[in-house]
Amino acid sequence: MITLSVPVSTNTVSFINRMVKRGVASTKAEVVRQALARYAEDRLVEDVLIAEQEMREGKGVSGDLRTILARME
Repeated sequence: MITLSVPVSTNTVSFINRMVKRGVASTKAEVVRQALARYAEDRLVEDVLIAEQEMREGKGVSGDLRTILARME
C-alpha cells in the first residue's frame, strides 16, 4: 500500500476523528479509505444515470460493437 499525504481542513480532521471515536472505522486512514470508496461508487452511479438519460434523449449508439469501434478508428 502507498502512503499519500493530503492537506485537509481542521473541520475535516475533526470529522475524521469523530468517525473513529464513533467506531465507524478503527483508524483515521480507514475513515478516509471508506470515504474515497464511497466517492468512487457515487461517481460510477452518476455515470450510469447520465448514460441512461442520454439513451432516453436518443444519444445512444446501437449495433454490433466491432462495427461501431471500426467506424471510430
